[in-house]
Amino acid sequence: MASSLSTLLLPSGPSFSKRLQCRNQHKSTIKNYNVEMCPCSLSRENNVPAITYKKDDFSIKRRSMVGLLCGISAFNLLPFKANGAGLPPEDKPKLCDESCEKELENIPMVTTESGLQYKDIIVGEGPSPPIGFQVAANYVAMVPSGQIFDSSLEKGLPYIFRVGSGQVIKGLDEGILSMKVGGKRRLYIPGSLAFPKGLNSAPGRPRVAPNSPVIFDVNLLYIPGLDDE
Repeated sequence: MASSLSTLLLPSGPSFSKRLQCRNQHKSTIKNYNVEMCPCSLSRENNVPAITYKKDDFSIKRRSMVGLLCGISAFNLLPFKANGAGLPPEDKPKLCDESCEKELENIPMVTTESGLQYKDIIVGEGPSPPIGFQVAANYVAMVPSGQIFDSSLEKGLPYIFRVGSGQVIKGLDEGILSMKVGGKRRLYIPGSLAFPKGLNSAPGRPRVAPNSPVIFDVNLLYIPGLDDE
């Protein structure tokens, strides 16, 4: 292609040497085939500027093309990022649904001497657990914003522990002791009765700061040994 282009650039007539000098000044720019007007070579017939090729233009256009492609890629990716960020939060099982939350507004709050507060969603009809007995309960643990950080419902099994023996946080221990089997209660546990060292965050689980308040929804299912008698 270079030989065919050079035949178009070779001038004829008395101005050949002058135009050849201009061509030689720009000979290093021919390889990239970007058009530029050569101001020092005009044909005698129509004063049409000769054509040369400029390397810098090729670099600029090449960079512009790369930038354009990157821009197009970015626009194509944006909707996917937006859709990903706009996904609804995972619907986790709860002990208190929307209608339950509305009922809680009208349930009186009980405050104990330790600072624990609770509302009875359902008052059970069975016995209360004696200190030292095991209890089986379902629970959903939340930070004050309502984000769940632990739940026996997600694990698919009730949690069994010995009540009043320090196997769980103080607020949960105290809150279950006064419940009856079949009851459901929301515990508002102050930081002094919650997690002294806090809990680290995990995928889908918020961080619990040390000595920060937490909320537990608890359903006392049965008392092994006592219910069997």
